[in-house]
Amino acid sequence: MKQALTFVGALVLVGTMAAYGYRALALPSQATASHHLVEVTEGAAFKEVANLLAQKGLIVSPFWFRIMGKVQDAERKIQPGEYDLHTAMRPAEILNALVKGRVIQYSVTVPEGLTARQIGKLLEEARMAKQTDVARLAADAAFVKSLGIEAKTLEGYLFPDTYHFPRRTKPEDVLRAMVHRFKEAYTPELRAKAAAFGMTERHVVTLASIIEKETGRDDERPLISAVFHNRLKKRVPLQSDPTVIYGIRNFSGNLTRADLSRRTPFNTYTRLGLPPGPIASPGLRSIQAAVNPSPVKYLYFVSKNDGSHHFSVTLEEHNRAVHRYQKKRGARRAAVRKAA
Repeated sequence: MKQALTFVGALVLVGTMAAYGYRALALPSQATASHHLVEVTEGAAFKEVANLLAQKGLIVSPFWFRIMGKVQDAERKIQPGEYDLHTAMRPAEILNALVKGRVIQYSVTVPEGLTARQIGKLLEEARMAKQTDVARLAADAAFVKSLGIEAKTLEGYLFPDTYHFPRRTKPEDVLRAMVHRFKEAYTPELRAKAAAFGMTERHVVTLASIIEKETGRDDERPLISAVFHNRLKKRVPLQSDPTVIYGIRNFSGNLTRADLSRRTPFNTYTRLGLPPGPIASPGLRSIQAAVNPSPVKYLYFVSKNDGSHHFSVTLEEHNRAVHRYQKKRGARRAAVRKAA
């Protein structure tokens, strides 16, 4: 009789454990989804992760979760990072998310025309990387070379786009992704067109960066490109204000005549040819324009103060345009001062 009772008790115990195990592994902790942010740190033990999940109410039993991890040989396979998990997920789904590394992806949009320094600041504001790390890596010759870039720095090669990274992504990986995107954009077709002009990759990116800073209008990019191509052929200084500004440390925002005479490597008023490197990260349209200049003879352009430019072939025509649009700009400024 005693043996029978012991046997029955054992059956009840086994049945209870089986039922609890089923409840702990086969069913979600709650029927409704309550989301929780879970951060798995680098090198965290599986036991720690199981306890953390239980504390947040995502699993019923850390013990059974650990058993499942052991059975599936997943204890050493979980990936670090931030996870968005919810209480309506079954434990197996949670474990699968941790093993597959389905971490939260944070997005950051890098617009066209930013310098590497500005991109570093943007990434820091988005909590993607420290600005100092970006500056250090962008100027690290060994790192630049490891990315297959034939330049001294990454200026111009951090391609403008929207990127998605998990939190705590290494700054090296962030910059590597941006350079990889540049290489995808700079297609063999563009390389072939560059070769036809006798231009290297650095030449193209440098010219494209100037085009990017000179205009925000896609329809004008090939025209701006043509002006600079024509000037390069005639060995006339490019005379691009953005290049001068780039060469001035701590630029005040007001470009003066004295600035145009400064002896810096990037001053295209005092030096012939392209500057020694890019002055910003150009977008695809500017890169395309750099090797697809319009078939025109323009040598000059001046802002019309509405986002567009007036293009001229001769200096006389250009001077008339300058007088015309500067006069309009002066009249507007006077009207504003008078109204104030």
